[in-house]
Amino acid sequence: MTVLELGSQPAGARDIPAPAAAEFDLDIRGVSKRYGALKAVDNSSLAIRKGEIISFLGPSGCGKSTLLNMIAGFITPDAGDIRLAGRSLIDLPPNRRETGMVFQHYALFPHMTVKDNIAYGLEARRQPAALIRERVATMLSLLKLDEFGGRYPAELSGGQRQRVAVARALAPQPKVLLLDEALSALDKNLREEMQIELSLLLRRLQITTILVTHDQAESFAISDRIAIMERGRIVQVGTPEEVYRNPVSSFVLRFLGSANELPAVVEKAADGRPVAVARCGVRVAEPAAGQPGDDVGIFVRSEDTRLSKQPTELHPGQSGVITLVTFLGSVSRFVVDVGGLQVVADYPADFRALAVGDKVYIDAERAHVRVMTVDAER
Repeated sequence: MTVLELGSQPAGARDIPAPAAAEFDLDIRGVSKRYGALKAVDNSSLAIRKGEIISFLGPSGCGKSTLLNMIAGFITPDAGDIRLAGRSLIDLPPNRRETGMVFQHYALFPHMTVKDNIAYGLEARRQPAALIRERVATMLSLLKLDEFGGRYPAELSGGQRQRVAVARALAPQPKVLLLDEALSALDKNLREEMQIELSLLLRRLQITTILVTHDQAESFAISDRIAIMERGRIVQVGTPEEVYRNPVSSFVLRFLGSANELPAVVEKAADGRPVAVARCGVRVAEPAAGQPGDDVGIFVRSEDTRLSKQPTELHPGQSGVITLVTFLGSVSRFVVDVGGLQVVADYPADFRALAVGDKVYIDAERAHVRVMTVDAER
């Protein structure tokens, strides 16, 4: 999947010079895992800096949880290596990897109090009783659980159980914290609250953290960098802004945010330059690659899409018609039927210049329009 758009673009994360090896805390090197014909993880590599918070982000079945479980030691890779502080983890059992894990449904022991749950990992490592008491007290304070130490998991709210799970994972002072969809069981408002709390906590502790999630907003809210996965491979790595503003493929662009996709064909303009032409009349000149007859997609995000009552350079042909206007709180969403295609434009919530039934043309800043080859396996 190749970007066909002309013009300079900021480099993606894969083009950023790698830091010195000493800066890496966790180094994933060419890791693969197959289940029969299925490539769950396919030759994936990633170097993570000490204290960095990174997300494995992707749709269900893309391999992100499998990769996390290989780091934790619950799954053995078929190939590749995973190194922590320069030491290979491949032959080490989970309890010797200096990692702490928080599971999707927390996996708290229901017959143990909050204090006992937090102490479990320390007791399993046969730490001195005084140290265990000190660490448990520290975790209770750090996670705002002081008044809940004597309660059982069934007596706690979802957010409180999530805090206990994090406290239990952090109590043994692991070098790497692994979070497997750790906030997905919470309702929306509580999940957003916990995203802020967790982000602040992890930055305060400066602990290397990997978060597995399918939720773009969660990944953006917590992570320093995001590793986007597709069919077992890491396809792009970068800061939230980098991967959003400069997607390397149509898959990444579609997965992050709301994007209009207009199927198009490359044609030759009168001056000989190639131009992508959608059947709805939208035209984008000067793709950097592609031959006449090539199928491509014209992409523009909904927040970058604008509507005009007059023909535009981008859309000089037959107009579309607004079929729906929806208030979404922070924005108003306009849905336009353009030659049988639905195009979405998001405006500030108080925008009132257009209404259902108006005839309009599509517009956008050229820098926000992308022409890409389209993944055939959707």
